[in-house]
Amino acid sequence: MPLPKLPTRPGSLVTVDKTLDAFITSPDEQPAPPAPPRARKSTRRKASTATAAAEGSLNALASPEAENPDVTPTEPVAPPVIASKKRLSVTTTPSISEQPVVAPKSRNTKKPRLDVEKRKMFVLDTNVLLHDPSSLFKFEEHDVFLPMLVLEELDHQKKGMSEVARNARQASRYLDSLVADNKGSVESLHLDALGNAEARGALHFQTTALQSELPMTLPAGKADNVILGVVHALQQQHTDREVVLVSKDINMRLKALALGLHAEDYYNDHVIDDSDLLYEGVMPLPDNFWSQHGKDVESWQQGGTTFYRIKGPLCAQLIVNEFVFLEGEMPLYAQVKEVTGKSAVLATLRDYSHSKNNVWGITAKNREQNFAMNLLMNPDCDFVSLLGQAGTGKTLLALAAGLTQTLETRRYSEIIITRATVPVGDEIGFLPGTEEEKMLPWMGALEDNLEVLHLGTGNPGYTASNGTDSTKNATMEMIRSRIKVKSMSFMRGRTFLNKYLIIDEAQNLTPKQMKTLVTRAGPGTKIVCLGNIAQIDTPYLTEGSSGLTYVVDRFKGWPHSGHITLQRGERSRLADYASEAL
Repeated sequence: MPLPKLPTRPGSLVTVDKTLDAFITSPDEQPAPPAPPRARKSTRRKASTATAAAEGSLNALASPEAENPDVTPTEPVAPPVIASKKRLSVTTTPSISEQPVVAPKSRNTKKPRLDVEKRKMFVLDTNVLLHDPSSLFKFEEHDVFLPMLVLEELDHQKKGMSEVARNARQASRYLDSLVADNKGSVESLHLDALGNAEARGALHFQTTALQSELPMTLPAGKADNVILGVVHALQQQHTDREVVLVSKDINMRLKALALGLHAEDYYNDHVIDDSDLLYEGVMPLPDNFWSQHGKDVESWQQGGTTFYRIKGPLCAQLIVNEFVFLEGEMPLYAQVKEVTGKSAVLATLRDYSHSKNNVWGITAKNREQNFAMNLLMNPDCDFVSLLGQAGTGKTLLALAAGLTQTLETRRYSEIIITRATVPVGDEIGFLPGTEEEKMLPWMGALEDNLEVLHLGTGNPGYTASNGTDSTKNATMEMIRSRIKVKSMSFMRGRTFLNKYLIIDEAQNLTPKQMKTLVTRAGPGTKIVCLGNIAQIDTPYLTEGSSGLTYVVDRFKGWPHSGHITLQRGERSRLADYASEAL
């Protein structure tokens, strides 16, 4: 018997799923018609007569007789089941695993929104938005309230090319995008509308005058007092919710606490709460290390380096590229190369404290300097950060390693040095000259270290072998020709290829500025960040929110980065005593 012809109809009307076999199999093999779907309890009214007529016409189109009236199948074909008003499909009853699950429409299905009574209301001060424009989206499930005076101050700060002006403009763009997504309405804007899924709260603007009498009389014309009045009025209106003022201004928070208002600092950009918790890059091993990890130790040598594969409970705490040491009868100085479960691979270090391994005439004076030199001379380590007090040798080690790898091994084409131009005291005015001439007063540390490397303890192959002035001057000119001093103001958009980039005084950089500099690295470039988080001169930056702290924490455990905190000063006994006593 000839097969029935497939119906030709638009695919948007009828979708043939698994029941396609019913059309292409022989009539003897066709399955029985599917059971009608279970009736659902519904309070809706029945479809109108026009809808029923439309369904009947579509059923007629779906039957083989409508397409070829001469062919009469021996078994009736089940009529299509109308799944919705927009799409009709010929389907059988699917199994439980095949039934589609229709999720309810929600802005964020991962974490539902909390009830209004359980959400806090954070009132943001202007300095929070000027410090971090994305702070609007950092309060998770809680609501954010912006007083009208904050919008006024954002408008006053938006002009100029400074970092504060750029942040003011970016904050205004965020607010404009949220309002545009809400069709121009400023009522209860959802903060996750721009793709920030972690922000599940709402943004509220001050749309009416909030009258409130503070517990004490304060000058009415000051902006801080106006914001305090708004917080006090919100606290009286929303007695079932916690209203919190968020400000970077310490005096603002102190006044709020004196008035009985809850005030907090903006902690989202704080990497750590205590500087003592910052990753140091070094872990001392316990005395019983070999007794607990000495069983089934595997060792091999490769390229002059000895590797050990150990197993034990301490392996889970190790971090890739972290240095470990054990002093005593069986000393061990090694670097963690791999961590897998309860096993780890340790690699022995090169001893840069020995004169035969000097780097441009410089040898390591202590254990941490030896660790730092292993990172600086490692070609597989693209990012190195060195922290330490004044006189620990950060700049000297970085510059010696850079000169050796630039002039001797020619791994890098040149050395680029930059730093944050934040003065300790008052400004001395504009500086004359070119970019490098303007940066020279900020590079006093470079000149001092070049003098140390060039005279006395410099590379004996270049200076000590011939002490004539002409040779020293020629060597100094050659060194200076490979060192470029650049300003951070012109770094955006650049790409450094095969460069040795030193970022000095990195503790004065914000996380955003640090990201701008690190992302300039191209193929073959090594970046070295130097700084002391105890000497921060940038306003609103602390030890926990500094850009140097930020990169130390974020690069921790990356196989191509390393960090060392230098502990002991090597400048002079006077400098060491001053660091401790003053």
